[in-house]
Parts: sequence; structure tokens; C-alpha cells
Amino acid sequence: MKTSVNPYNGKVLFKFKTLNRKELNDIIETSSQIFDSWRNTTFEHRSELLLNAAKVLRDHKNQYAETITKEMGKPISQSIAEIEKCAWVCEYYAENAKKQLEDEVIETDAHKSYVRYEPLGAILAVMPWNYPFWQVFRFAAPNLMAGNVGLLKHASNVMKSAQLIEATFIEAGFPKGCFQNLLVGSDTIKSIIENDIVKAVTLTGSKPAGSSVASIAGNEIKKTVLELGGSNALIIFDNADLDKAVETCVQARFQNTGQSCIAGKRLLIQQDIAIEFTKKFKEAVQELKSGDPMDKETYIGVLAREDLAEDLEKQVEKSVAMGAEIILGGKRKGTYFEPTILVNVSKEMPIFNEETFGPAIGITIFESEPDAVDLCNASDFGLGVSIFTSDLEKAERLVPEFNEGAVFVNELVKSDPRLPFGGVKISGYGRELSAHGIREFVNKKTVYIKK
Repeated sequence: MKTSVNPYNGKVLFKFKTLNRKELNDIIETSSQIFDSWRNTTFEHRSELLLNAAKVLRDHKNQYAETITKEMGKPISQSIAEIEKCAWVCEYYAENAKKQLEDEVIETDAHKSYVRYEPLGAILAVMPWNYPFWQVFRFAAPNLMAGNVGLLKHASNVMKSAQLIEATFIEAGFPKGCFQNLLVGSDTIKSIIENDIVKAVTLTGSKPAGSSVASIAGNEIKKTVLELGGSNALIIFDNADLDKAVETCVQARFQNTGQSCIAGKRLLIQQDIAIEFTKKFKEAVQELKSGDPMDKETYIGVLAREDLAEDLEKQVEKSVAMGAEIILGGKRKGTYFEPTILVNVSKEMPIFNEETFGPAIGITIFESEPDAVDLCNASDFGLGVSIFTSDLEKAERLVPEFNEGAVFVNELVKSDPRLPFGGVKISGYGRELSAHGIREFVNKKTVYIKK
């Protein structure tokens, strides 16, 4: 039995009976059966159904957003935006998948040679709670368009969201079995991956979870894509537009109450502007409204579970004990953690060298470009970095210096259906979204024809 609890008020929302082994195996077997027919449908047919899914999402966006907010505490206005983004990714792949998966003709000594992109079969998605709809749809939309079928093992605290996602595809007209939700615990993941029907796995989550899934899949010689944690730097150079940079950095760190792998978690400021920028940044953060996540004016809600708030509290306290100074916030009450800013942060402190999953950020001062690059790269993570400068030539010159999966200039790191998304180092491997994402779970088949 799994239970969904509202992190804002502690009330039990839903209870779910988990699948027994036979029920689970029957669902997986259904995915195999439907794949045999689904893979042979036309792109036009799949596109029509995916556009239907986008419409279903928009028609039910208030209901779906309320479920997100109640299950994991995201402020309601941000939950609505999440549903709208899911509709966008459906529309993007409905309109672009056919072209992205066209045969790629390659000139050789053959009469004809080309690469075909063919679906693999049932793909398992192990998904997290922080973006309970978006993380799933950015997997599901490209894979269904590619002719694969999906199996979802969602986080146990957002099981209702998982049910609604499956219901969306059914309402949109997808055949039963194309996308199925697995009401199971994490203890069943190993057996699911080992099932011969499951051909590959994608996971968004922590390093330990990614390591475990990759190990199991590797033993079965099955492909994985891992989107793991991040500790993105926000680098403010002395020629940046400070007001715009402040606005962007506040959003980068504090949206979704800081519970995002791609959030800006380390604020690096050039020495000459450090005092002015810190003052402006602190004032902007103080203006953020905390409160009931169901209130549309709320920007800072609660963390999804109390243990997550406790973990952040320990990271802040340890950093303070090592010499950091809190200039705003720092207090926790249950699942709520105040928006928090620390200064005098060094790279040895947890607030710098660990992933902080909540509304807290540390400020570190640098003198020169090489210092900024070194500080940014002094992390085991490599998901993305944001740099703020009016000198775009300098920005492009610095791009190769960062060991990151993405470099955003004068903007927060964000996922966009049109661009590949993923990291390096312990932030994972493989890419989601764009043409790169839809080609992760296909057989790139070489065809060589000689007269």
C-alpha cells in the first residue's frame, strides 16, 4: 500500500494498492503485445493522438495542477505552467518526429546506403516527484512518436499524478498498453529491468538511484539514459545588467521552492560588483511570498517531505559552522524552509559542493574569468551553468571552458523541447528532448545495398 500525503498540511490524500507480481507481469506482457502493432502505425496517426493528448492536458490543467500541488507542494501557478509545458512537448514532437526519424542517406560506394531509425520496444521510465508531469511527458512524447511503448515507475509520493498521466493518454485515444503506470515500489525495479520485454531504461533522480539502475541494466546489456542531480553555478560578471541578472537568478534558484536539478545553486559574483549585487539579490528574495501552495500569489511553498527540509537544514548548519554567514532566512518549520542566502561560502562547504534541493543559495566571490571558470568546474556535477555578461564575445569564448551539459548566457538553465537536455560527470549521460532525445531509444540500423 502506498500513501500520498499533502506536505503543506500533513493530510492523507490518496491510498494506493500496489500491484502483485502477476498483475505487474500481465501489464508488462500487454506492453509487448501492443508494441507489435503500435510500431507499424504511421507518424500521422501517432501525431494525431499526441495532439489529442496536448488538448486533454490543457482541458484538465487546473485539475492536474491541483493534484501536483497537493501531492508535492509546488505553488499552484507553477503547477499550471508545468501542465502547459507538457502540452507544448506533445505538440513539438507531433509536429517534428517524422522529420527527426527520417532515413538518413549516406553516400558510400554502395548503390544505396542509409540509416533507419526503428523503435526498440517497451521502455521503462523511473521518474521523480519534483516535476511529476513534465519529467514523464518529456520521456513519453518522443518515445511514443518513435513507435516505442512506455512503462512508468513513478515516485511513491506522486502516485495520483502517475494515474492521471496514464488516463491522459487513454482519453487521447492511445491504445490501451501504449503507456502504462506501474503502481509498485522501488524494490521491484530490478525485476522489471531484468524482464526480457523491457528493452531500455531512463531515470531521472539521484546519483545512487542512477548508479543502481545503470548497474542492473548494464548486467542485462540494456541501454540507459540518466538525468541525475545538478549544482549549477550562476556567474555574474562585472559588466552584467545587474537588475536583469538579479531577476533571473531569483527565478533560477527559487522556482519550485528550489527543488530542481537544474536550479542555480551556487552564486558566483565578480568582486567589484559583489556588494551591490548581493544587496539587490537579497532585497528581491525578501519580496518572494511564502504560504499556502494553493494560493496563486505564493512563490515559495513547502518541500515535498520533511526529511528533505531536514537535509537542507543540516547542509546550511554545517556550512555556517565552517565559516559561512546567513544574511537571510536559515530557519525551518516542518516541511517549510525559509528562502535562505549565505555569504563567505568556500568550495569546501556543503552549500557549495553538495546538491542543495531547496530554497537556499551560497554566494562566493571571484576576481577574474579564470577564477570563475575554476570555481564553476570545482564540482562533481555537470548539468549546466548560467553566465551573465554584456560581452557576448567573451561569453562564447568561455563556453568551451565549462565542463557542463549546457551553457546559458543571460538566462537560467532550462529544458526546452527544441534543445537537447542532459549532463556530464555525475549529472548523468544521454540526452532528452530535441532530435537527440528521440534518437536515444531507437535502433540506428545501417542499410547497405549493392547492385
